[in-house]
Amino acid sequence: MTDAPRATAAALSRRIAQGRGDEPADLVIRGARLLDLVTGALTQTDIALCGDTIVGTLGRYEGRAEFDAAGLIAVPGFIDTHLHVESSLVTPLEFERCVLPHGVTTAICDPHEIANVLGAEGIRYFLDCAEAMRMDLRVQVSSCVPATHLETAGARLDAAELTPFMDHPKVIGLAEFMNFPGLLARDPGCLAKLAAFAHRHIDGHAPLVRGHDLNGYLAAGIRTDHETTAIDEAREKLAKGMAILIREGSVSKDLHALIPLITRDAAPFLAFCTDDRNPLDIAEEGHLDFMIRTAIANGADVLATYRVATLSAARNFGLFDRGFIGPGKRADVVLLEDLAACRVRHVFAGGRLVDDLLFSDRAAVAPVGLRSVKSRELTAGDFAVAAREGQTPVIGVVPGRIITERLAMTLPSRDGRALPDLAQDAVRVTVIERHGRTGGISSGFVHGFGMRRGAIASSVGHDSHNLCVVGVDEASMAAAANRLIAIGGGFAVAEEGEVTAELALPVAGLMSDQSFETVRHGLEGLRAAAKALGVTLAEPFLQVAFLTLPVIPHLKITDKGLVDVDAFALIDR
Repeated sequence: MTDAPRATAAALSRRIAQGRGDEPADLVIRGARLLDLVTGALTQTDIALCGDTIVGTLGRYEGRAEFDAAGLIAVPGFIDTHLHVESSLVTPLEFERCVLPHGVTTAICDPHEIANVLGAEGIRYFLDCAEAMRMDLRVQVSSCVPATHLETAGARLDAAELTPFMDHPKVIGLAEFMNFPGLLARDPGCLAKLAAFAHRHIDGHAPLVRGHDLNGYLAAGIRTDHETTAIDEAREKLAKGMAILIREGSVSKDLHALIPLITRDAAPFLAFCTDDRNPLDIAEEGHLDFMIRTAIANGADVLATYRVATLSAARNFGLFDRGFIGPGKRADVVLLEDLAACRVRHVFAGGRLVDDLLFSDRAAVAPVGLRSVKSRELTAGDFAVAAREGQTPVIGVVPGRIITERLAMTLPSRDGRALPDLAQDAVRVTVIERHGRTGGISSGFVHGFGMRRGAIASSVGHDSHNLCVVGVDEASMAAAANRLIAIGGGFAVAEEGEVTAELALPVAGLMSDQSFETVRHGLEGLRAAAKALGVTLAEPFLQVAFLTLPVIPHLKITDKGLVDVDAFALIDR
């Protein structure tokens, strides 16, 4: 079930009466210029609302309440088609406070970050939050908990544990199917999940999957993909019937490469998504409004761009009650000062004006997973890396992408231990299992951070969310990791064995229990502290988080060791 709940006869009667003008509308948005998503024309009109539903356009209406929209342009509410609320580092109730003013009235989330820590409890928490929220947060049930057998997660969810969520009114279908090697190998567990959700929407996750492998992947009933990073890859997927979700997050930045796709002909098969975007980037740049203005500024057709952000997004996910300002549609309306610049002035979500009052009467939802970091105290010796004969495999970070390179370097060593080589920008990376299951620790090297001293640590480590530490010296790595263990997770920076900046994320070790404004300011301090270590990456903390994702090519690291993603196997030491 993806559309709005069925209306009662009484509700339908009120909508009809107000739409015909037989009685005043509950609210009239007066005198806006409405963007026609069919022709691209701007037409001055009233927009009549009955509760959470639009009942009248292209005419004059009287209302019990009125809102003056003279001089503003009305477009449908924006739809983020794939994201992880956890990556905003705040709870869902704070997330909506952060993004609703940017015009995002619907978001489709995969709670697999919290599910990989807490299992079904994490999904239930998100569904409880979704029911309390003012924006419409839809949930895709997490398909990969754990994502692979190459890491240690905090939980395991099989098909039988996912199907009880299927008919929840906030659930659309099955979330991104990350284990594409398992799918192509016809793993029984993968097939059971796909079969259980065969009649629902199934999201894809297919980086660099092409040719016959792509055919096999799509033959399993998968419909969408947000991991497309190149135009030729996108065109093949589109030609085979796959919808492309163009992504621009804090780390993964694919918009510029895919802007040529945004035409009126292709728009029905496209949508926008952010995947992972933190509050600091939202404050400095925006959210989907940033994607819209950026696409238009770089040559994308204006009408096609707004279709991608609204109507096409809705239709690709079966949300036929929104994405268009017309009678019978959900009353999600964004009022803009400028169409090309996508300057948002006011937002209505479900017929209600987005302001501080909107959030005043939400039901409280208690946080979960407050003691989820279960690691012993670490010592400097835990971060030593055994030397190899010959060349050492090194993870190569590519700025703006979560795809990493597999590099090989000859590194210095002493007493049987490999050492960082700052001349080659090769520093240590260590992953520590933090769910209290194995206590496993794995270490290697990473290139691309520009770090000259100290360490940074994160309990956000996609997708199993073990502790990940990148650093030059073992004492600073231990100090940063131990601080996260003490505060229940988050981010930390250390130099000369002392912590210099931190941000606590105690909700499952992934989200703050504070406001998004507090998190934004905390990220500013962390960025400054990381820069003081020499770090050159614009968003180093989420980059650390993606070093542990063994379903994204080419070389990654988990608590079990270095992973050759192309071979889908651990690299022997």
